[in-house]
Amino acid sequence: MQRRIRCQPFAQVVGQSAWRMTLLHDRPDDLVLWVTRGQGRIVVNGVRRGLGVNNAVVLPAGTLMSVELGAQALAQVIQSPPGTAPRMPTTPMHLRPRDTFAQAELTGEIEAMQREIARDRPHVQDALGAHLTLVAVWLERQRSDGLLDSPPENAGDRLVRRYAELLVQHHRSERVMADYADMLDVTPTHLTRVCKAACGRSAAEILTERVIHAAREMLAEPEPPIGAVADALGFSSAAYFSRFVQMHTGATPSALRLRSGRDAPAAPLGVRRA
Repeated sequence: MQRRIRCQPFAQVVGQSAWRMTLLHDRPDDLVLWVTRGQGRIVVNGVRRGLGVNNAVVLPAGTLMSVELGAQALAQVIQSPPGTAPRMPTTPMHLRPRDTFAQAELTGEIEAMQREIARDRPHVQDALGAHLTLVAVWLERQRSDGLLDSPPENAGDRLVRRYAELLVQHHRSERVMADYADMLDVTPTHLTRVCKAACGRSAAEILTERVIHAAREMLAEPEPPIGAVADALGFSSAAYFSRFVQMHTGATPSALRLRSGRDAPAAPLGVRRA
């Protein structure tokens, strides 16, 4: 199916499947998150940070990330294929604009995009692309105004970021955590320690989350067969894959596939499923 620009409430993106955002993963599209109420936490390339009201976060395609929002939080999500808007940042950004006019500008663009999607008129993607360009300009203006929340990166953060980048490339292989530590020229103990400090997860837990997300994503579709899923993720056998999945989710791959059919998020208004 052709990838489109989408603009939806966060709750609609995840549907009944919170794992789609709470488990560490990377995405093929650029993502802009705009929090309008409540609080939460986000992990970007292995480093955890707090989220608050009127926070804007840019997560370019291929960024290892997870998002957890509180029960009362509200947020909007713009997803777009990379390169759709030339000015869209290519590195993660976290902005905390305090000016109410600037906040209203971004909210207004998001509301305009959602109206376009709801009406589903001809050339809707062209219109969304125009609004996305304005969102990218807004992001650049906020950065130029010094509103980028970017604490200095220490040696541990740099190591965790490099680990995250390797996981994005290789999580579908048979590599275990110690293999990644070797690739980074550190001991598994040191890698685990810096990961724990950066995001509260061990290095092995980060790897497991990324693999489980990939497994659940593939199991959310009726095909391919479970054995093919296991093979695609680097498992030596379907039986080992099934034990791994059940250990970390409490359910078998077959049960997860059945559940995903019931919990799939609704299609955005005006976007027809293939």
